[in-house]
Amino acid sequence: MTFLFRTAFRKQGLLIPVLNAVRGMSTGSPTPPFTTLSISRPADTITHVEFCRPEKRNAMNKAFWSEMVDCFNQIAEDKECRVVVFSGAGKTFTAGIDLMDMASDIMQPEGDDTARISWNLRQIIAKYQESFSVIEKCPKPVIVAVHGACIGGGVDLITASDIRLCTQDAWFQVKEVDIGLAADVGTLQRLPKVIGSRSLVNELALTARKMYADEAKSCGLVSRVFPDKETMMAGALEMAGEIASRSPVAVQGTKINLIFSRDHSVQESLNYMATWNMSMLQTHDLMKSAQTAMEKKSPKDIIFSKL
Repeated sequence: MTFLFRTAFRKQGLLIPVLNAVRGMSTGSPTPPFTTLSISRPADTITHVEFCRPEKRNAMNKAFWSEMVDCFNQIAEDKECRVVVFSGAGKTFTAGIDLMDMASDIMQPEGDDTARISWNLRQIIAKYQESFSVIEKCPKPVIVAVHGACIGGGVDLITASDIRLCTQDAWFQVKEVDIGLAADVGTLQRLPKVIGSRSLVNELALTARKMYADEAKSCGLVSRVFPDKETMMAGALEMAGEIASRSPVAVQGTKINLIFSRDHSVQESLNYMATWNMSMLQTHDLMKSAQTAMEKKSPKDIIFSKL
């Protein structure tokens, strides 16, 4: 672990030990006005969002779904923030949907007849879908750090994130068929594009079997596996520091175009990229970065304007 104490990221030109920042990331309680999320700033340009219902194994209640939208809409507009780290408090990442809390919305939707009940239920489902789509829509890259169980809605959440890390004891489960429904807030749409193996996606979604860390790494669901949560959070924070040190014009433009290219043809994506960069190439960040490279300095030495 000693190498982690030597690893550091820059904060306004100062070196901050990663593990010291990690220990200050978890407050142990939600950040008002939120009741399920804890928000902290381990560095000026890094926002840490922690799912904070450890006594309920971070089960997703009604408040969580609406607070995710409010939280990430605020982050999207926050000029100070350049990258987000998302994690779960307690012994597990998330147990998925809180069935007891959500039962009234799902089992007893309002409406006088089948058409009106269906209309209202569709609106409810669309609202829940937005709770994770907002992660994808946020132009700031989102690194998700998973430990322990990641069940049901947890898979929906992480597949909407940009970079996925986990601990050796992590496991993943598309649980919905076990409770009598098809996953409807993102897993069936995003997981095939994350993993790439349609056969494996079908197996996971149709059998609800658990996938453990090594398999998640080998199939591409996660990019790194760490021995424990503290090491993972240190790794996530170090990675966030690397991203935050780059030009926010370049980083956010890269995320937006990566997502666009996932959902469009190569030619459509090239056209979109050309249109995007015809204005974004006119940034001062390009000359600053080129000058730094010529001087054989690190991108961390550059001070980029807020975006």
